[in-house]
Amino acid sequence: MKETFNATTKRSPFHMRLKYGATEQGKITAMESEFYVDHGPYSEFSARLTGRGTQFMGAPYGIPHIRGKGHIVYTNHSWGGAFRAFGAPQSYLATEVLMDELAEKLDMDPLELREINVLRPGDTFPFGQSPDVFPFSAMIRRLRPLYEEAGRRAEAESADTLRRGVGIALSVFSAGHDGPDTAEAAVRLTEDGVTVYSCWEDHGQGGDIGTQATAHETLREALGLRPDQIRLVMNDTGRVPVGIAASGSSSQVVTGSAIADACENLLDAMRKSDGTYRTWDEMVSEEIPTYYKGRYVSHIRDENGQLVKCTICDENGQGKPFETMMYALFMAEVAVDTVSGKVGVDRFTLITDVGKINNYAAVEGQLYGGIVQGIGLALSEDYEDMEKHTSFISAGLPYIKDAPDNIRLIHMETPREFGPFGASGTGELPLTAPHPAIINAIRNACGVRITKLPASPKKILEGLKTRK
Repeated sequence: MKETFNATTKRSPFHMRLKYGATEQGKITAMESEFYVDHGPYSEFSARLTGRGTQFMGAPYGIPHIRGKGHIVYTNHSWGGAFRAFGAPQSYLATEVLMDELAEKLDMDPLELREINVLRPGDTFPFGQSPDVFPFSAMIRRLRPLYEEAGRRAEAESADTLRRGVGIALSVFSAGHDGPDTAEAAVRLTEDGVTVYSCWEDHGQGGDIGTQATAHETLREALGLRPDQIRLVMNDTGRVPVGIAASGSSSQVVTGSAIADACENLLDAMRKSDGTYRTWDEMVSEEIPTYYKGRYVSHIRDENGQLVKCTICDENGQGKPFETMMYALFMAEVAVDTVSGKVGVDRFTLITDVGKINNYAAVEGQLYGGIVQGIGLALSEDYEDMEKHTSFISAGLPYIKDAPDNIRLIHMETPREFGPFGASGTGELPLTAPHPAIINAIRNACGVRITKLPASPKKILEGLKTRK
C-alpha cells in the first residue's frame, strides 16, 4: 500500500497569490494572479493543468481586466496528475475564499457581493469565450431564502464552545476537453431491439446508463422501444468504434452525441416515404443494412452565429475551447468545536445547472459523491508526508460519519444548444468548489481563515489562539 500511495499520481498543489480590485459598491474591476504548480518529477499534464488555473480563477464573474501567470515547478514531491475537476479545486479555493475576504472589507454580505458580479450577457470567461447560458442570478435567487434560514439557524444553535457558520462558493467547469473533441459510436437494429456499441469509459460514473438512456431518448418516440430492448456492448475495442477518454466531463456531450448520431442514422435508414419505420424483418428482406456508425465533433457558434470548431487558447489565453459548461452554487453549514478544533459539516446544499437531465439517479449519484470528496479535501485529506501518509486512514480519507445526512440537491435545467437533448456534463462539477464553501463557513463560525488545506483541528486551534 505504501508503494501504491507513493507511485500513483496525486492532485498537484497550487501555491497562489491572488488580488481583486473592486469599487466601494462591490463591483470587481480587475483580477491579478500568480501561481506555482508543484507537479512533482514528471511533466505529464503539467502545461494543461497550469492553463486550467488561468481558465477558472474568477470564472463565475464578469471581470473586465485580468492578468495572470502560472508556473510549472518540478520537485521531488509526489507525481502530479489528473483528478476530478482537474485544476478547478485549487483555483476556486483562492478565488472563492478571496471573495469572502473582499465582502468583509466592503462590509457586504458574501451572497450579495457574488450577485453583483456573476456572469451576465456581454461578459466572457477569463479565457475569452462567452458563456453558453447565464444561470447564476437565478441560482442565487433560489438559494437566498435557504441561505438566510441557514444563517438564522447557525446563530440560534451556536454555543460557547460549539460555533456554527454558513459558507458559499460559486463555480464553473467545462464539459469537454480544450479544443475540438470527437468520438464515435454505433448501433445495430436487431430482431428484438437494438444493440449500442460505445466506448463510453465507465469507472463508476454511469457510462452504461448514459449510453442506454441517450440511445433510448433518440429512438423511443419513433420505434417505441423500452429501455430493456437496448443492449450494450461497452469498451470492447475489437467491436466498438473509437471513443474518447472519460475525462474532462466530456462523455455525456461528446460520446452521447455520437450515440445519438448513430441512432439518427439508423432511423434515417428505417424511415419509409410515408414517415413510418421499417421493422427488422423489412430491413432484412429489402437488404438494407442494420448497422450504422455515428460521429461527433465539438463545435460552437462564432460572433456571426456560424458553427465553427472549438479552438484552443492563443498566447494571451483567449479562445473558444469549450462548447458547453456546467455551473454550481455551493452552501455548507458547519459546526466548529473551539476546544478540540474539530470541524463537522452538518448540512450541505448544492444548486447546479447541468442542462437537461435524462437520468436523475445517475446525476445525483455524481453530485453526492463529489460533495463528500469535497468534505475530505477541505477537512482531512493530506499527502504532505510521503512516509506518514501511506494508507487511506493516515492520508485522511473521510469516514461515512463525516458526510452529513442532510444534503439538498437543487437542479436548474437550462437546455444547452450543444449536447444531446439539451444536456451538459456532470461528473466533475460537484468537486470544483465544495471545499471553499466549507472554509468560508469555518470563518463565519469562529473567525478563523484557512488558506492551506486541509483545515485540520491543529490549524483551527492555532487560528483561534492567534485571534485571542
